[in-house]
Amino acid sequence: GAPLLRGGRAIGVLVVQNRSERRYDDEEVEDIQTIAMVLAETVASGELLAQDELRDIEVAPHRPERLKGQRFAEGLAYGHVILHEAPVAPENLLAENQQVEEIRLREALIGLKANIDSILDGGQGKLAGLPFEVLETYRMFADDRGWNRSLEEAVRTGLTAEAAVDRVRNEHRARFAQARDPYIKERLHDFEDLANRLLRVLAGDKPGERDLPDDAILVARNLGPADLLEYPRHKLRGLLLEEGSAASHAAIVARALQIPCVGRVMGLRDRLSEGDLVIVDGETGEAYLRPRPDMLAAVQSRMQVRSARQAEFAKLRDVAAVTLDGTRITVLTNAGLAVDLENLDATGAEGIGLFRTEFQFMVSEELPRLTSQTALYSLVLDAAGDRPVTFRTLDVGGDKVLPYLETEREENPALGRRAIRLGLDRPGLLRLQLRALLTAAAGRELRVMFPMIATVDEFRAARELVDVECAWAKRRGRALPALLRVGAMIECPSLLWHLDALLPLTDFVSVGTNDLFQYMFAADRTNPLVSDRYDPLSPPALRALAEIQKKCADTGTPVSVCGELAGKPLEAFALLTLGYTRLSAPAGGVGPVKRMILSADLAAARRGMTNLLGSSAGSIRGELESLARKLNVTI
Repeated sequence: GAPLLRGGRAIGVLVVQNRSERRYDDEEVEDIQTIAMVLAETVASGELLAQDELRDIEVAPHRPERLKGQRFAEGLAYGHVILHEAPVAPENLLAENQQVEEIRLREALIGLKANIDSILDGGQGKLAGLPFEVLETYRMFADDRGWNRSLEEAVRTGLTAEAAVDRVRNEHRARFAQARDPYIKERLHDFEDLANRLLRVLAGDKPGERDLPDDAILVARNLGPADLLEYPRHKLRGLLLEEGSAASHAAIVARALQIPCVGRVMGLRDRLSEGDLVIVDGETGEAYLRPRPDMLAAVQSRMQVRSARQAEFAKLRDVAAVTLDGTRITVLTNAGLAVDLENLDATGAEGIGLFRTEFQFMVSEELPRLTSQTALYSLVLDAAGDRPVTFRTLDVGGDKVLPYLETEREENPALGRRAIRLGLDRPGLLRLQLRALLTAAAGRELRVMFPMIATVDEFRAARELVDVECAWAKRRGRALPALLRVGAMIECPSLLWHLDALLPLTDFVSVGTNDLFQYMFAADRTNPLVSDRYDPLSPPALRALAEIQKKCADTGTPVSVCGELAGKPLEAFALLTLGYTRLSAPAGGVGPVKRMILSADLAAARRGMTNLLGSSAGSIRGELESLARKLNVTI
């Protein structure tokens, strides 16, 4: 017999028997398997038996499954699976009339671009406040001369318009498959999306006609940002992807639309069917297929708790972050895209403690021009108003690759030419960004800091470039910022022994705990095998943070923390006990951290922390939790 397989599970079996005992050869077995495959599709589509005939038939159980992936966009949702449209394959390959095919291709390209413009310029995109750079980049793909020219040349060889699109798509696949950089490979999905959309235009399909349930969970191998935008936002609860990365355009748009998204779920499409109930947990990077009633009830409870907490945090939006013993804490937020600016008002953050300028570079297919950079920085400053914004200069390299920057392949990019090292090696790149920042901040305050500073000389060299750009602007009579502050990121452990020399040269510093602890423990934070091996709430890590805070206090240097620790209540509680009073958290962490601050008595907490710092344990997380409970601190 041969099993009837559907969605990675058996829904039946095809049994073949012979009157007398005999051995079936390989060809016969293959034939039976083929018939079983067709039967499985027929049964699943309802063409073999009507639904009422299936009600009383006991089929193989649809067991719950836990699917492990990666977090692409935070949030929690459940609903019914909707499969994204499969790639379109051309039926006719050879053209009967070349001129007719050229006209069809030309008209289809016009229709494609009009369709994209309507999506990207329409109300859905504007209301969502989507990242401008992602959408403009996608529009650039459709206008790409090389892509259009390749399509036209393929038609001239005698292919139909559909076959020409398919050939060019395959050529792109082959070219991108040879790329080593994951970012470059991600752009293949945008071209795949465009090719499929163009094929649908050629087939006469109209977008937006699909009827969705009110609790749709979209499942796809991968998809482009325009395809995602075409689904009605009010019906889309979550997104599951078999491929992709957190840097893909679809993931960026999902985060902008606040759609929970889990990606890189291996074998996803083979394990589910349209209409299956599924839970998407963007907080853990997991999905639960065909969950049991108790699992669904637990998720519904979590969602209710989450909703209640969000309502509680919203009430704290305009409340000053002051501890019970009167210590004023400044709570800022992190940002990197235009859409993040909405979080300033939504969370009540007092400013942007870290604006990651590299995001604009990462979603662009070419080096952003001076005008483009200036426009973004002006937009950020306008949105912030009187609230401070700290811009971190370009931090690329390592796991953040720019395909248009020709760099040598490095064996260990996390320890290679990244961040300020790249900026100093290519000063023209850094100067262009500094010029854009100075121009955008003319007449107002500008705070700029340099990442990955490892030596005092590196900071001196970077600050000299600021002076050079200021002098350049003065010579041309251009307005400068009313107030200029230049700082350094402390994320290289080497600076712990250079603070006495560094701090007098800076206007402020910010501690990047993510990289600082990665290098301190020699554990790659992107490697799941070691990323959770060492707890940042360990005595060595906390003593290092305590030393930085003490040195800054002694020299009167303003200091903040902008790593993940600043956005988690327990970790932020530890930072407060060490003397930090300026925290920059992800938008989702502002409310929880502010609630913790309002419940804390730092005088008593600091005495407890002093005793814990002398421990030789690998982690004092449990002790800190006990201390917080003892002091009635809400974590």
